[in-house]
Amino acid sequence: MIDINESVMQFLLAFLVVGPLLGAAAALLPAPPGLKGKSPEQAVLRHGVTVTGAVLVAAIVLALGFDHDQPSKMQATTDISWIPALDVRIHLGTDGISLPLLVLTALLTFLSALHAYFKPPAGPSPKAFVALLLVLEAGTLATFAVLDLVLFFLAFETVLIPMYFLIARWGGEGRAEAAWRFILYTLLGSVVMLLGLLLIGIEAGTFDMVALATDNGRSLTTSVQVIAVLAIGVGLAVKTPMWPLHSWLPDAHTAAPTVGSVLLAGVLLKMGTYGFVRILLPAAPDGFRTFAPYLAAFAVVGIIYGSLACLALARRGAKGDLKRLIAYSSVGHMGFVLLGIATMTPTGVNGALFANIAHGLITGLLFFLVGGLKERTGSTDLDALARETGAALYGRAPRLGGLLAFGAVASLGLPGLAGFWGEMLALFGAFDPAEGLSRPAFLTFMAIGAFGTLLTAAYLLVVVRRVCMGAVPQDAPELTDVRGYEFAAWTPLVVLTVVAGLWPRALLGLTDPAVQQLLAGGTR
Repeated sequence: MIDINESVMQFLLAFLVVGPLLGAAAALLPAPPGLKGKSPEQAVLRHGVTVTGAVLVAAIVLALGFDHDQPSKMQATTDISWIPALDVRIHLGTDGISLPLLVLTALLTFLSALHAYFKPPAGPSPKAFVALLLVLEAGTLATFAVLDLVLFFLAFETVLIPMYFLIARWGGEGRAEAAWRFILYTLLGSVVMLLGLLLIGIEAGTFDMVALATDNGRSLTTSVQVIAVLAIGVGLAVKTPMWPLHSWLPDAHTAAPTVGSVLLAGVLLKMGTYGFVRILLPAAPDGFRTFAPYLAAFAVVGIIYGSLACLALARRGAKGDLKRLIAYSSVGHMGFVLLGIATMTPTGVNGALFANIAHGLITGLLFFLVGGLKERTGSTDLDALARETGAALYGRAPRLGGLLAFGAVASLGLPGLAGFWGEMLALFGAFDPAEGLSRPAFLTFMAIGAFGTLLTAAYLLVVVRRVCMGAVPQDAPELTDVRGYEFAAWTPLVVLTVVAGLWPRALLGLTDPAVQQLLAGGTR
C-alpha cells in the first residue's frame, strides 16, 4: 500500500469510468491521437492500447493506494446530486468486493486491445471496433464502481449495445442470430430487473446502495423483499448466466471474435453475480433467504448440465466446437459462484467472489488460446483438429500446447492454482449454510457440486488428450508457436492464476472483511 491523497483516489476512480468514454469519442475523430506516420487503422488500434493502458495504470495505482487495513470501508468516494427530484446521485466508491473486479476488468480490456493491435479482427472499420471496446470497458467499470441503483442499471445496460455490435459485425459464422439472442435475453431480463430496483428504491426511500446495505432490509416488508429479489434476480441470473437462462451464451461465445469472447466470459458474466452480492444480499436478506434454496438448486443443475454438455462436445465424432465447449464450461463454473452466494455465509460468498476472479483469469486465457489455435488451423472443431490420434500440439507447437494444458488444469480446479479455492470455499459454505436455510438440502447440493468437479476434470482432460497429445502426422502443416505479442498478452493471466492459487490471502484478505460487514448489516 502507498499513501495517496483521498482526492487523488477519487480522481482515479472517476477516471476509470469517464476515461474510456473520452477515449471512445477520440477514437472516432478524423485524426485519432497517436497518428504519426502510421496508417489510420494502426493508429486507432494503438489509441485503444494507449487508453486501456492508462486505465489499467489508474486501476493499479488505485489498488496500491487502497487502505488494505480497512477493506470493508468505502474508499475513493464521490457523492454528487444528479436528479434531486428522484434523489438519484452520482455516487462512486470501491471496497474489497469491487476493487478486484475493477482491476480484472482493466487488465482484460488492455490485453484485448493489445491482442487486437497485433491481430486486428476481420470486419468493418477499426475505429468503430476501438470505440465499442472502450464503451464496453466504461460500462463494465461503472457497474462495479457506482453506488446508486439507477446508475447501476444504466451502467449494466451500457455494455449491451457495444457487445451486440462486437458480435454482430466482427463475429464469425452465425453472428447475427447469436447477437440478437444475446440482446433479447439480456434486455428482457433487464426490464424485469429495473422494476425490482425501482420497487426497492421507492419503498426504502433511497436508491443509495450504501444506505440500503446499512438498513439491511429493515425498511422493506418481507413481501416487498420477495418480489424485489425475484424481479432483480431474474435480470442478474440472465447475465450470470444461470441455468436455464443460459441458452444465449454458447451461441454468443461461438460467434464472437476472440476479444469479444474474452471480455464476455472474463468480466460481463461477473456483473450478474456482483449484483447478487452488492444489492440483493444486504438490501433484501429476508427475500433472498426465501429464494436461496432454489438459487442453489439451479446452480448445481447448471454445474452438472454444463459438464455433461462439455463431455458430449468433447467426445470423438461429436464435431464439438472448442469455443462452445468453453462457453458451456462457464455455465458450470458460474454455478459454483451462485452456490456460494446462495449459502448466505461469509465462507460461501468469499468463495463466490474468489471464483469470479479465477474464472475471469482462466477462461480469459482459454479463449485467447483457442483464438490463437483457430488463427493457425482455421478451425475450432475438435474432430477436425484431432483427426484419429490427436492434434499433437505438444509436438507441433509445444508452448501453445503447454499453455492450453495449463489453462485446462487450472479450470478443473487443480490445488495450487486459482480455480481451486473458489470452488472449495463454495462447497464448504454449502456444508454449513446460514441460519434459516435447510442444512440437509444444502448438503445435497454440496454433494452434487462435488460430483460436478469430477465431471469437469473428465471433459477437460479429454480435451487436453485430444488437442495436445497424439503422434505428429508427416503431412501435418507446420504450426507457428506462441508469438511475442501473444506471450505478452497471455503471461499476466498465467502469472496471476498461479499467484492467486498459491497466495489466496491476497484476494481473501480484501473480500472477507467487506463480506462480513455486508452480511452483518451494511457498508460504512
